[in-house]
Amino acid sequence: MRTEARLFTGVAVFFAVTAAGYGWFSEEPAGTAVLAIASLMAVLVAFFLHVQYRRRGRRAQDRGDAEVVDTAGPLEFLPPHSPWPITTAMGSVVVALGVVYGLWLFLLGLGVLAHGVFGMVFQYAARSDRAGQGSNSPLRAGGSSSTRSR
Repeated sequence: MRTEARLFTGVAVFFAVTAAGYGWFSEEPAGTAVLAIASLMAVLVAFFLHVQYRRRGRRAQDRGDAEVVDTAGPLEFLPPHSPWPITTAMGSVVVALGVVYGLWLFLLGLGVLAHGVFGMVFQYAARSDRAGQGSNSPLRAGGSSSTRSR
């Protein structure tokens, strides 16, 4: 993630220099604010990537002599079915309609949106098989869960 952190640092510097120049020559606050916020967002991503690099070390993508097989590793958990993205999307639509039609609809949409977000965040909070290490993981010896003896 070292390369990505440097890339986003460059993007942040570009937006900061552009915001300073734009603010100096145009004296228009809206565009300057937008460019400054874009710079801060790039700084946030660059900081996150830098922290991940320091925490996890060099990846195979950061080395020039790495092979494709060096990037192989355990597969991550991907949820098969989840109603929460649809609930979150419906809540977002109702919130947007609530901005147009009234506070009552906005508050109703906010409740649906919060329910969807909390459901998505805590859906697998009590999951016992972290990163494919559990007993139901098809990655363990013995094949998939449907072929294992019961």
